[in-house]
Amino acid sequence: MSRVEQSTKLDLERIVFIGRTFREYLDMFSLSVKELQGKKILDCPAGACSFTAIGNKSGLDVTACDIAYYHSSEDLKNKGLRDIEHAMEHMQKAQNNYKWDYFNDIEGLRKHRLSALQDCANDMREFSERYIPVTLPFLPFKNAEFDILLSAHFLFMYADRLDYQFHIETLNELLRVTKEEVRIFPLVDLEGKRYEHLDKLINYLADSGCTVEEVKVPYEFQINANSMLKIKKG
Repeated sequence: MSRVEQSTKLDLERIVFIGRTFREYLDMFSLSVKELQGKKILDCPAGACSFTAIGNKSGLDVTACDIAYYHSSEDLKNKGLRDIEHAMEHMQKAQNNYKWDYFNDIEGLRKHRLSALQDCANDMREFSERYIPVTLPFLPFKNAEFDILLSAHFLFMYADRLDYQFHIETLNELLRVTKEEVRIFPLVDLEGKRYEHLDKLINYLADSGCTVEEVKVPYEFQINANSMLKIKKG
C-alpha cells in the first residue's frame, strides 16, 4: 500500500459516517416541505443524512457537501454500517443521556440510521454531482449561490476540538454562499451543555448585520439539544 493509500485509509477511519433522516431534518430545523419549495438548499456538512436524497425525490433542490465525500460511496456505506453498529453498542451504556420519544428504543434508532445511510449511499451512487467534497472553513461555491443553508451536528457540538476562530470563519463562509438564511442545530456540545461562546457569536453576527434568533424545535434526542440558531442575512 502506498503512502497516499495509507493516508486515505486513515482519513476514512477518522470520519464517523452516520446521518439523520429527511423527517428528522424537518423537525430539527422546524421546516416543512412547502416552505422549502422553490428554494436552492445546501446541507453542510451533510454526512450520511438522507435529506438530499429524499428532498430531491420530493421535488426540492438540495445539494450536500462534506469532507467525507472525497471517498467513494461504497467505502462510505461500509464505513457507515460499521459506525452505526459501534454507535448502537455505545448507546446501550449511554441511554440516560437521550430522550427516546422519537425512536422508542435502540432498535428504532438503528432502523432510522440504517435508512438514512441506505438512502444517502444509493443517491450518491446515482447522482454523485449532488455530493460535493469540501474542507471547512472553505466552500467551493459562489456568493449567495443558495437561498437557505442547513448545518446539523457539527458547529458547537465539537467545541472541544473546534475553536472559536474556526466557528467564526466557518459561519462567515456559510453566510457568504447563502442568500437568505442559515440554520444551525443543535446549540449544545457533546455533553449537552450550551456552546460556551454562543452569546459572543450571536453578538458578532448581529454586529455584522444579521438577525439572529434561538428557536425551540420539535425534536430532542440528545438531552438539551432542542434548539436551533436561525440567522437571517441583513
